[in-house]
Amino acid sequence: MRLYKVIHRAPIRVAKISTKRQQLRFKRAMVALKIALAQEKQETKEMLTIYRRYSQGEVSKEDLQKANAQFIDILKGLGLGVFAVLPFAPLTIPLVVKLGQWVGVDVLPSSFNINKPLKEIDQLIDEEQQQKPAHEKAAKQSVKPSVKK
Repeated sequence: MRLYKVIHRAPIRVAKISTKRQQLRFKRAMVALKIALAQEKQETKEMLTIYRRYSQGEVSKEDLQKANAQFIDILKGLGLGVFAVLPFAPLTIPLVVKLGQWVGVDVLPSSFNINKPLKEIDQLIDEEQQQKPAHEKAAKQSVKPSVKK
């Protein structure tokens, strides 16, 4: 009878483990995307300030080359946005990226090409989870019920 319980429960345990693994993989992917988008946002802000200074004539050639490289990254992102609108986007975008790698063309913006180690991403996930309870406690303490007399 005991062997039956172990054999019977094994598929359930395997299903739970695979579900947790998929959830962790999804979280890692979302955190990596968040990091990449934050980096793109920062680089775009820097690009705009460099172009603003260029219009006033206060920029060096190195800064201008950096801003132009970021502008090319923005155009790459817009090019992938066209494929995102098409039907079957989950198939076409990876196909275009793979074909670009095969031909030797960099299709993705520079911030999406950085592969961070899994340990760093896991640390960021842990930090976010630790910050959430602190924010929830602060929100609960700041909202006090009004007492009518």
